[in-house]
Amino acid sequence: MQGTPITTKASFPTTSTAAAARAKQTGDDIWRNRTDKINAELFALTYGSLVATLVKDYEDYAEVNTQLDKMGYNIGVRLIEEFLAKSSLPKCGTFVETADVISKIGFKMFLGITPTITNWSADTKEFSIIIDENPLSEFVELPDDALLPPPASTGGSAATGLWYSNILCGVLRGALEMVLLQVDVFFVSDVLRHDDATEIRVRLVRILDEDVPASDE
Repeated sequence: MQGTPITTKASFPTTSTAAAARAKQTGDDIWRNRTDKINAELFALTYGSLVATLVKDYEDYAEVNTQLDKMGYNIGVRLIEEFLAKSSLPKCGTFVETADVISKIGFKMFLGITPTITNWSADTKEFSIIIDENPLSEFVELPDDALLPPPASTGGSAATGLWYSNILCGVLRGALEMVLLQVDVFFVSDVLRHDDATEIRVRLVRILDEDVPASDE
């Protein structure tokens, strides 16, 4: 992926302590009291079956990545309505606030986790989501060929192997588009691929106008 300038740790933008605490409390409250729980193991296995089916159907990891992103986008477009109804949040004033809400409320509400927001760009238009425990990738080990770019002889995409949880990128992209934020979202690293961390990069492209329809995907 493209290199991205980041701020030093000391200058990472943050929401106020009180706002961060409120966001965390809101996420915890929704998770405890207003979210229907599903069995984590069943969820992981069901998602694994979906990925396995896509791999079998397309026989091309780059295309599987694309299909997972598209599925996630369509899910995100619909999930945002439930998210807004359950959280009753006002509109975020900055992209920094948006990132905090994604981490402390969005991920908590739907996956029961609170990832870390870090690696902000100097213009605060890009950040990373670090996921310590990914419920989608429980019980998963990728084959060696899923970790590598396709050989040039196959005419495959330059995309690097399989990003197993790429559906999350689509969910974020679709949900944020519904609140008028056009973003690029992509995986930078994944522990399934023997990286040190699972990192998703989110880049703000532009703020949409109220009357611009969502992408037709």
